[in-house]
Amino acid sequence: MINILFSGTAVVLLSFAAYWVRGRGGHRPTGAWSMAALLTSFALAFASYAPIVERAVESAVPHVARLLSNTFTLAAATSVLAFMLQLNLEPEQARRQIRLRVIALVAAVAGMTVLFSAEQLFHRSPILYALYVLIYISYLAYTAKDFLQQTWTQSKRSRRKSQRIGLRVTSAGCAFALLYAAYKVFALISIGLGLGLIPDHAKCSTPLTPTRCAFSVTAPAVAVLLITIGLTLPALTWPFSQFRRRRWEARSFAALEPLWSDVTAAVPEVVLDPGNAETDPRTHDLDFHLHRRVIEINDGVLALRRYRSLQVQEAAAGVVAIRGEADTAEGNAKVEAAVLCAAVAAKRAGATPDGAEAPPTVGMHSRKGDLQAETSWLLLVAHAYIHPQQDTAVAETPDTSARSRS
Repeated sequence: MINILFSGTAVVLLSFAAYWVRGRGGHRPTGAWSMAALLTSFALAFASYAPIVERAVESAVPHVARLLSNTFTLAAATSVLAFMLQLNLEPEQARRQIRLRVIALVAAVAGMTVLFSAEQLFHRSPILYALYVLIYISYLAYTAKDFLQQTWTQSKRSRRKSQRIGLRVTSAGCAFALLYAAYKVFALISIGLGLGLIPDHAKCSTPLTPTRCAFSVTAPAVAVLLITIGLTLPALTWPFSQFRRRRWEARSFAALEPLWSDVTAAVPEVVLDPGNAETDPRTHDLDFHLHRRVIEINDGVLALRRYRSLQVQEAAAGVVAIRGEADTAEGNAKVEAAVLCAAVAAKRAGATPDGAEAPPTVGMHSRKGDLQAETSWLLLVAHAYIHPQQDTAVAETPDTSARSRS
């Protein structure tokens, strides 16, 4: 079971590393190589934890699996810092800081290697082992603490939901890493004082037994998985979010077509590119086509303002109020649809505007400049426009045939 757990985790982490190196959407995001180094280091650390790998390497050099796993863990910690620095600092400043971290990593690994070799020569001296652990845990604890602070702070600032969740999951992983560091400090005190509180010879039969394995093996394993999932979650959800956005744009573009067609037929001068008005959006930029359609509808509404009847608006508002939909988005959309229907019909019939002009719809200024908010509002209006309730279609409307295009 232990072999499957650690070997499988190593394969998953290597797959994530390959995903980051490959890039997404034709570009490789900032910190991609640092993230790949992080995941690869974690994968190698997990592989060294697997009993089958541990037995293989220790058949050549006794107890060397510990040095390998600790080295890979420190390399992953350095990669975490490099990733963070590349996101938070200017490129040149980030490179300087990363160089210092790499130098510190090399020094730490060199010191651990020297102490490990001396420990083997002096029959696993407790003092040498304690110094070895001190170097290892100091570097790891500092990195985990710093990264926890940065990720939690950034999670409060991030606007994307996937980033907020991912950063908080990463923070939880850092907390498990600090738990592992606390265990190592406890073990260091036990070894340094000769208390013998943590037996060094006991092997882990499961991730939780004996008890020390929950802290020495399971805690770092959970930390690695949470950090990996947290940092990779936004990247994994990006293709899905892009698919959802494009699907929403395509459906919105199609749903606005009846309203757009009637408005632009009444005031064709609002069409931005008359020679290319019916370009198939499926083969071009959906965001551009939807944005253009929203702009043209809004420009058409402005061009029809002379024909916006206050009498029609008040009558439709009365019907909406009777239904209990007053001051709701759906109710306001039904009123606006009735006003637009009458305005389009009056303009196409060549009627002379008379009476008071209906004011703009509620919330017009708050939606201005927000494509998603404007589109969502126009979708409600378009739905009410092509599915009018019989008692909402005002009797004074000059020509209700504006809803059907000949």
